[in-house]
Amino acid sequence: MNEDQFKVLINEEEQYSLWPSYLKIPGGWKDTGQEGSKEECLKYVRENWTDMRPLSLRKQMG
Repeated sequence: MNEDQFKVLINEEEQYSLWPSYLKIPGGWKDTGQEGSKEECLKYVRENWTDMRPLSLRKQMG
């Protein structure tokens, strides 16, 4: 078990989360395929989560 490795998860609202790679992914979340150190995963999130608004709000606002 490597406690220094994380996965980047995403939910239906296109919100991201870092999750320890050795834990089971919780319901409502799916794996983005990005796994690595905390720093690598945070870099991925910064590059891909460019709009912090939930998907439902972005759709509502047009």
